[in-house]
Formats: sequence, C-alpha cells, structure tokens
Amino acid sequence: MDKSDVSLISMRSFVRVAERGSLSAVARELGIGQSTVSRHLQELEESVGVPLLSRTTRRVTLTDEGSRYYANCVQILRLIEQAGDEARGTRGAAAGSIRISCTAAFGILHISRLVFAFQDRYPKIAIDLNLTDERVDLVREGVDIALRLAPLTDSSLKLRALGHSHRLLVASPDYLKRRGTPLTPQDLIGHDGIRMTNVAGSETLVVVGPDGERHEVPFRGSFRTNHGLGVREAVLSGRGIGGSHAWLVDDLIAAGRLTVLMPDHHLTSTPLNMLIVPERAGIARVRLLIDYLAEEIARLPGIRPEP
Repeated sequence: MDKSDVSLISMRSFVRVAERGSLSAVARELGIGQSTVSRHLQELEESVGVPLLSRTTRRVTLTDEGSRYYANCVQILRLIEQAGDEARGTRGAAAGSIRISCTAAFGILHISRLVFAFQDRYPKIAIDLNLTDERVDLVREGVDIALRLAPLTDSSLKLRALGHSHRLLVASPDYLKRRGTPLTPQDLIGHDGIRMTNVAGSETLVVVGPDGERHEVPFRGSFRTNHGLGVREAVLSGRGIGGSHAWLVDDLIAAGRLTVLMPDHHLTSTPLNMLIVPERAGIARVRLLIDYLAEEIARLPGIRPEP
C-alpha cells in the first residue's frame, strides 16, 4: 500500500481505539465488526510505516509514535469536520450528530425536552443523550458536552458555568398531617429524612436562614436512595422530608402535591456547569447547542446566576 494512502475511516477508527483502549468497544460504537476495526488499524499502520498501537489481551495502548500521530489525527479530523460545517453553512443547513452526557434526573425532567425543541429547530442534527450520574471521561466516551451538578476542576476541558441550582425542603401534605410541620431548623430533628446515598455528609442537613446563618441538623430516616427521582417519589409518597433541587419538584409544588417547608430558609445550592471537549467546541452544530442550552437552562426553575 502506498504510504500516502491513508483513509479517513481508518484514521477515525484509530482515534477512537486510542481514546477507548478497546477494539470491541469501538466496533460496537461504530456499528461494525471488530475484524473491520482491526483491518482499519492494520492498513493505517502499513500506510504510516510504524507501529501506532501496542496490543495486549486486556488493553490497547499508544506507542510513542502513536501518541504523536494521534494528536495530529485529532486536529486533521476536526479541520475536516469544520470544513464540512462551513460548506453546509453556506446553505444554512446545520447537520451532523452531537453526544451529550447529563445528570440523569435533570436530563429526564428538563434537558430531554430542551433537546427535542432544539431538534425541531435543527432537524438535521442528531442527538445522543447519555443519562448518568457517574463521572465519565468525555474524550474516551466520545461525548461533546456534559452537564454536571457539582463543583468541577477538570482543567483539560472547557467549563461554562451555568449558575447554581437552588435547593429546598419539601414534604407531602399527608406526611405533614401525620407528623406535624417543622417551623424552624431544630424542629426537623426526629423527622424522617429522605437521604441520598451517593452524597457525602447526607446524614447532616445544612439549612441557611434568611439572615445567612447556617444551621446543621441531624438528618435520619429509614429510606435512602442514590437517585434524585427516587427522592422525588419517596417524598411524594409521604415517606418523609426531602432536600431537593427546585427543578426536581417544581411541578409537584405547583400542583399542591408537595409543600415547601420553612420557605424563608434554604439548603446550600449546587453549582451547575457545562463541560465541553475543546476539540469539539469549534464545530458549528456543537456551538449552536452550547449557546442554546446555556440560554434555556437559565430559565429553568431554581437555576440562579453565580452568587
């Protein structure tokens, strides 16, 4: 094979194998056979003339030459994609695919709806919405944008702060009728609390008063869950008092199915951030979605500007 004969499909397969470290994972992702991925890599290495990958029974890693070649391939593929975007842009047609990773409850209740509206506006853009509360390696998983409710410090990614998510205390009218309505932070002691198992320190509730004073209250209960939708259902079912993001329960509050406790108090808020893979930020369709989500998320219940 001529050394100048490098196909884009082989290059794309190589980049994804380098990022995922697995031929089988890339084969599933691309919807092709593992043998096809292997052939792409073999053809690429023959064209380049040096080994790019080191293969073991458990993992595929880059050689020193492969690391340098990978960095150049990423830039080449990005430029090709941007060129296509610019060409299509002359006809006003945004097209292609975008992969988003989002906290599950937030994605189900709000982001999915926003994505549907975005696709109505840009019908040629395909969206892959991955809902998970686990931290994922965006580059490794082929994700363009991630929405996360937590403080973030990953300097390798572009971070766009979207604000803070306001949190409050809620309970069902049935529970309050049976157990009484807390009027002060100290009144919460002895009540059944709905706790998150994946939140450190959830056995203590930090309640902030109207004067900014912080009250630390023991928070106990017989039901715990690792998912925000589990908290929503437990509180709605009268199992106890829950600390919740406003966007998680605003519809239930409006319908009178949940009651906000101590409305002049609140829980500590949570930063809401958008993470963007730098190599994808310059692609037209990704930029469109970034700007759209930032604008629309600011309108959601309980999402407030940076304090």
